[in-house]
Amino acid sequence: MTQEIDLYLRKSKITRARDKALTFRAQESRGRRWAEEHDYTVRKVWSDNLSAYSDTTRPEFDKAISALAADEVPALWSYALDRFSRKGAGSVLPLLDSGKRLIFDYERLDSAEPRDRKQIINRAEEAREYSELLSHRVLDTKAQQREEGAWLGAAPYGFEIDDPDTRKLKHGKTWSVILRIFRETAQGKSGRTISMGLTADKVPAANGGQWAGSSVHRIVQSPVYEGWQSVTLVKGGRSIAYRNGRGERVSVLAEGVEPVPPALVKAARLAVAGHSVVAPEYRSRKPKHLLTGLLTCDGCKGSGSAIHGRSYRCYRYTVGQPCPNPASVMRSLLEEYVYGEWLAAITAARVGDASPLMVAVAERWVALTKPEETTEHREALAAVKAADRALEQLAMDRRAGVYDGAMGRFFPRLVQEAEADLAAASERVAEFGGPVDLSIFDEPETLSGAWQAADDDLRRDLIRLAVDRVTITRGGRGRPFIGDERCLIKWAEPAPQ
Repeated sequence: MTQEIDLYLRKSKITRARDKALTFRAQESRGRRWAEEHDYTVRKVWSDNLSAYSDTTRPEFDKAISALAADEVPALWSYALDRFSRKGAGSVLPLLDSGKRLIFDYERLDSAEPRDRKQIINRAEEAREYSELLSHRVLDTKAQQREEGAWLGAAPYGFEIDDPDTRKLKHGKTWSVILRIFRETAQGKSGRTISMGLTADKVPAANGGQWAGSSVHRIVQSPVYEGWQSVTLVKGGRSIAYRNGRGERVSVLAEGVEPVPPALVKAARLAVAGHSVVAPEYRSRKPKHLLTGLLTCDGCKGSGSAIHGRSYRCYRYTVGQPCPNPASVMRSLLEEYVYGEWLAAITAARVGDASPLMVAVAERWVALTKPEETTEHREALAAVKAADRALEQLAMDRRAGVYDGAMGRFFPRLVQEAEADLAAASERVAEFGGPVDLSIFDEPETLSGAWQAADDDLRRDLIRLAVDRVTITRGGRGRPFIGDERCLIKWAEPAPQ
């Protein structure tokens, strides 16, 4: 009666004789031939297309060993011992001690032969030593290449390898896409919007498929587009700029190749962090009517309003959606009431008061009358927030163990640089804050006169200096409009610092 045997196959690049690796089919043919010659029947063929150099999980190998250990089959054939495992004698001793039969075709070793036991153990140790030596050589070579600014993997999206020897990067055919991503991000577009635009324009992503917002975000945050060598210290984590033995960043760009302009990188990252001013072309259009965009229906708590004839009306109700108590107010009556409350609230606060409302009015007035200066101030504040966030990220990375290894010696320097960035940003903010001309708000007559002289666009801007939202309730049929009963105004508050 013939016995059963399993075959374990693993694909490798080359054999020791430097011939092309045996395919799975070729290995299986040799295994079946051995089984036939030794009166065995092949019960199961296990195969992995994974490296044996590392501790990579090999599911088929694990199943084959489990079947052998559980006496499901008495023997296991493998093409070569180093195809079987490179973890040393520990991978074969338990099987040998339990009387399992292991056959290694290439070495012509068979554990059923007492003289082969020592050879199997020795060869397993040799395979482990060779694997460790090769791993050290590979790691040393990669470390040296990284120090020299060679890009070790496939070229990042937007780049190409300039020279196969130096492995420096140059702009590729998709570099214009990289610049487009940074520009649109800096303008305030979200990653999702950018990815949808690229897909609509039939621009393939790095994998040849459609773009995703996460891909856009990774590009904006990657140091390689600033020209720096980058590493990922935690599997699945973010990329950071690599530092050489002197603590310096290393350029990966070929001579004459420019990275994404630094100012554009900064603007894009501030936009992603939510600390930048969105470009005017990506802001919402100005409302057509004085209070459009400021109104909320108390019945459904829905924001927005629709113009229905001469009235402001609950938007949800107007478009056929449910609202338990749809509000509707004549436009002229509501606008007159809100304007009166606005005028009274501002003039009651007085310019010299430090009330939250007047602080908010002053901030918005400067933004309205000096948009360029206001943008610079906000960008300076954004830089402070970004620098503060960078310090916080360093602390989080250290707690997560990112700097526990060799990179740990650079941590104090990174903190020093981050603190210097924060100090510079804070100094820039201190340049602002000079006197603001608020004389228009000194007296009711002055402010009322400015209102009367203003066109519709300016009136919409003026009302929003102090008003953030107006909630209106449904009135009774035939009852006169009384603003104090039907309106709740949310007044403006200072911007958070």
